[in-house]
Amino acid sequence: MAFLDESVSAEQQELSFPGQKAGNHRRRRGIYLLPSFLTVGNLLCGYYAVLAVLTGGDLQLDYAARAIGVAILFDSMDGFVARLTGTGSEFGKNFDSLADMVSFGIAPASLAYAWGVRGIARDSAAAVHVIEIAWVVSLLFAICCAWRLARFNVQGMGSGMRYFIGMPCPAAAGMIAATVHAFKYPLESWHWSVLFFTLVAMLALLMTSRVRYMSFKNVNWSRRQPSVIIVAIGLLAWSIVVYSEVVLLAIAGVYTFSGLTMHALRLTKHKPPA
Repeated sequence: MAFLDESVSAEQQELSFPGQKAGNHRRRRGIYLLPSFLTVGNLLCGYYAVLAVLTGGDLQLDYAARAIGVAILFDSMDGFVARLTGTGSEFGKNFDSLADMVSFGIAPASLAYAWGVRGIARDSAAAVHVIEIAWVVSLLFAICCAWRLARFNVQGMGSGMRYFIGMPCPAAAGMIAATVHAFKYPLESWHWSVLFFTLVAMLALLMTSRVRYMSFKNVNWSRRQPSVIIVAIGLLAWSIVVYSEVVLLAIAGVYTFSGLTMHALRLTKHKPPA
């Protein structure tokens, strides 16, 4: 009887307030759409970066690098909003991975190839060989990005919330974008191209490696933070706006080599005695 009374009261309540349940459903659906809209923004930036690389000149390469940077911001926001509102879903995870493949796989690979070989004079056999190797390295970067995203979808972070296993795809793409944004115009010497594509190959291998990188997902931003942290974040944002070329390259470089440094220290610490 108690169960029947509860059912009747619930039914009466639904009849008394016919718009309440529908309103809650619409609100819940709207919350689920918010991370997807941010993912669409990520995909839009990646698509624009590819078009800028294919159809634009030297200045558009810098625009493509900036678009990849904005895509990183959108990618960080959609995950943060999904965790904050508890609206993560299997559809959202796969949709985010497909968008990441465009923004952090195809876009930086095409940007690296165009920026690395567009200005090289094809007057020597060495330059021709560098151009031939460049598209292979760029393809390797895109393949490793897809590998990294697939492994993340299957295995997750693999080390709690503190670390990523392998370099995150947005960080690897950000290193390429920061390099292009810092130096602007395409490389003109094949010697520098060799050095640049060595970096691209290293980033590709780091994405598929077991090197751990800090995720910063264990930071509870909902708690009250010291005022010093707020001031530091404000100064960092101001420095990015004013000195974006130097600051973004420094941030990308420090994060890239932080994983390698911690991995080397970890191996040294656990090295078995001779």
